[in-house]
Amino acid sequence: MDPAPDRVLIAYASTGGSTAQIAQEIGIALLESGCDIDVRPARQVERLTGFTCVIVGSALYHGAWLPEAFKFLQHHRAELARLPVWLFDSGPLDRSAEGHLLPLPRGVASLTRSIGIRGHMTFGGRLGRTDLTVAERLLVIEGRGGDFRNFPDIRAWAEQIAGELAAARS
Repeated sequence: MDPAPDRVLIAYASTGGSTAQIAQEIGIALLESGCDIDVRPARQVERLTGFTCVIVGSALYHGAWLPEAFKFLQHHRAELARLPVWLFDSGPLDRSAEGHLLPLPRGVASLTRSIGIRGHMTFGGRLGRTDLTVAERLLVIEGRGGDFRNFPDIRAWAEQIAGELAAARS
C-alpha cells in the first residue's frame, strides 16, 4: 500500500498579488507531484493540524517580510518546529534573486533558528502599473517596474521540495 500523500500548507502574504501567484505556482507543482495542497493567505490560517509540511512566503518591502507572514511564523513557531518547513520571499525588482541566494530578513532569520527550516528561496518580484502606492508609482516612473518572477525557477524549487518529501516517505 502506498503511503498517504503529504498534505502541504502554502501560507503567504501578498499585497499586489505577485507573491500569491508564486504560492499558487508552487502549489500546482506540488499537486502534480502527488501532494495534497492548501494554498491560502497566512492571516487565514488558524491551525496546522493535519499538515505534514508547511511552506511560508512573503512579499519583501524594504527588505522586510509583510507583518502577517512574520506573525504567522511567531504564532505557529512551536508547531512549525515539528514539521518540515521551507520559506520563500519575493520582491527584488531586478534579476538579483536568480544569481545567488539572498539572505532572509533579520527578524525572520532569528525566528528560523527556533523553527529549523529546510530551505529558503528568494524570487524576483513584480511591480505593475495599477493599484500602486505613491512610493511604488515613483519606482515605476524611475523605470524599476516590471515582472522579474522566473516561473521555471519557482517550479524547479517546488519540484525539489516534492522530491525531498517523497524521499522522506520511502
